[in-house]
Amino acid sequence: MTTWIATTQDDKLADRTSDIESTNATTAADLQLDGNEYQALRGFGGCFNELGWLPLQNVSEAERDQIIKELFSPDEMNFTFNRAPVGANDFADHWYSYDEVDGDYGMEHFSVEHDEQTLIPYIHRAQEWQPNMQLFSSPWSPPTWMKRPKAYNYGRLVQTPENLKAYAKYFVKYIQAYAEHGITVNQLHVQNEVFADQKFPSALWDSEALKVFIRDYLGPAFDEAGLDTDIWLGTLNGPEDMAWTGGGYGMTLNNYNRFVDNILFDDGARKYLKGIAYQWAGQNCIARTHESWPEIELIQSESECGTGDNSWEYAEYIFHLINHYFRNGATAYTYWNMILDDQDSTWGWWQNSLFTITADKHEVRRNPEYYVMRHFSHYVRPGAKVLGTTGHFNSMAIAFRNPDGTVVVVAQNALDEERPFEFADPDAAERGFKVTLAPRSFNTFVLD
Repeated sequence: MTTWIATTQDDKLADRTSDIESTNATTAADLQLDGNEYQALRGFGGCFNELGWLPLQNVSEAERDQIIKELFSPDEMNFTFNRAPVGANDFADHWYSYDEVDGDYGMEHFSVEHDEQTLIPYIHRAQEWQPNMQLFSSPWSPPTWMKRPKAYNYGRLVQTPENLKAYAKYFVKYIQAYAEHGITVNQLHVQNEVFADQKFPSALWDSEALKVFIRDYLGPAFDEAGLDTDIWLGTLNGPEDMAWTGGGYGMTLNNYNRFVDNILFDDGARKYLKGIAYQWAGQNCIARTHESWPEIELIQSESECGTGDNSWEYAEYIFHLINHYFRNGATAYTYWNMILDDQDSTWGWWQNSLFTITADKHEVRRNPEYYVMRHFSHYVRPGAKVLGTTGHFNSMAIAFRNPDGTVVVVAQNALDEERPFEFADPDAAERGFKVTLAPRSFNTFVLD
């Protein structure tokens, strides 16, 4: 049996199973399996941000429970692979680190007390539905006294041995402190967006600095502490081989191979790295990494955030991103702001979210990207493998095989007109079907 769930702007998650026509065909020009099976998925998730937790406190307990359930329950969106910031990120309530005592190289004053009010209870609520949830963490900025300039925003970590050793200890203490709260950090990603020099918490890292830190400080510190947490090269928002600057009249060059391969070809650094995480401009790099280093696991670590209008058009773009990352080797897709209110951000760029909780009446809205993510995450289970396909819908559809053997096809019709859509599995003619996809729709087919 095949089940069909369809979403348009006017009709969400409609069961259209009765409209499916079986074909018993082994070929289809629109989409057919080609017999190849690729990477197994960790799953889907989002990021635990303070500006997501705080609006949740303004709704009723029943509404709060429902939102958490929809995000994390295995019977709902089933977010199993999630992200947390190490200290403040750009969607923190205010900026902070876990140790702002100048020169505290021994991390004697390290404390996650701030997170005990927001991020830790947020994660605990998710664990109620996903007790074995995987979590990866990354910093947006080191403690300010380690940086030049001495500020959360802009600048770099000053690369002295004292700073590097202390910063490695900072991560060890973070992982140990979260473990004491019953939260396992499965992966540590060294820096969020290493190419971002921003007015929110950020820090630039060049390739050589990352290589030295991972090889000579972070990896050995994890070994000495006996941590099981994996170290990842992430999150990379590039490199861009060429980017326009100055209004489009200048350019900067940042050679991909001299950045990524400079690290991966170093055996000392490579032995500590379990994977690479890409986001934003990193979407243009993932295929090159996957082709050259197929043994390295890749994930998409932050869905692009839009401008806060939560439009249908942007949801269609997110569908493209999910398809793109999975077709180029990613094993996970991580959303950014799961929940926000509808006010300005703390630094001026408001962004999209799955849920909006209005600041005035505290009404709960499910935005278009909620439905895009659900069309994938509710049906494609952890451990599912990406299946190879051919056909004219390859840029608008993708197929997976779940651990239980069911095949899931997620397809978009991005056109402004209805389009016929036919699917075939050459090894199982009984799975062949054809339907008519509504204009500008998202569709999930589950084939037993």
